[in-house]
Amino acid sequence: MDSLAPPSAKTDSLGRRYGGTLPAAGPWNEVIASLLEHRSVRAYRPDALPTGTLETLIAAASSAATSSNMQWWSAIAVTDAAVKKELASIAGNQKHIEQCPLFIAWVADMARNQRISDAEKVTFEAMPWVETFMVACIDAALAAQNAVVAAESLGLGTVYIGAMRNDPARVAALLGLPQQAVVVFGLCVGYADPAAKAEVKPRLPQSTVLHHGRYGAAGEAADRTAYDAEMSAFSARNEMAATTWTQRVINRLGPIKSMNGRERLRSVLAKLGFELR
Repeated sequence: MDSLAPPSAKTDSLGRRYGGTLPAAGPWNEVIASLLEHRSVRAYRPDALPTGTLETLIAAASSAATSSNMQWWSAIAVTDAAVKKELASIAGNQKHIEQCPLFIAWVADMARNQRISDAEKVTFEAMPWVETFMVACIDAALAAQNAVVAAESLGLGTVYIGAMRNDPARVAALLGLPQQAVVVFGLCVGYADPAAKAEVKPRLPQSTVLHHGRYGAAGEAADRTAYDAEMSAFSARNEMAATTWTQRVINRLGPIKSMNGRERLRSVLAKLGFELR
């Protein structure tokens, strides 16, 4: 149901998300407004979370879509300072992992299936295939995003930590994971430090990512030029290294060293018990 939000509120939200390339402002409500205000928070107050917050976030996560109701994910809540410090080290010393009162490791969990296989004495022939592993990763991502939306609705800040994949074996050992379970990403949760900037980051215009009927990239070059300008201005406002979005892509995909160890992911997954065919 469309709320009574004035057109200016919609335009302001869309402007923060897209910069100068606004899509049409359609139906609107508080959920949509909250989604458009999402931003990554990398500085946290030490305040403890209210009792039951974790359980509420996991209830939201469990309410996400899951392929065939398989629910091939688990979550590990980490609050111990020493463990968070070790996880921060694995992630390239991202201090917000140590700062946040709650860190959640999201697990693609096929170990549960193996226990069912062993208990029921049935060979799961579909287990060692890429498709099955992809479903587990997708299930974990969908669950985590539900938790993020729930956290932000409660006034909490979050940031995903993909760098758990820098050294999945070390993370697995630290968190006591069995074979056929791997942390695909982490999530910091807590109250944002108001002294730190956390501006809504502009995204690619809809004309780049939204296709009607058939895929097309005719206007992509012009869109990218405009988006590079948006991201350069965003970086300057937030005292980040001055760079365009195009340069970020080049930096991320150009040198293999930018993968920070993740280029070994297939072999590490094999050691963790995943036989991907």
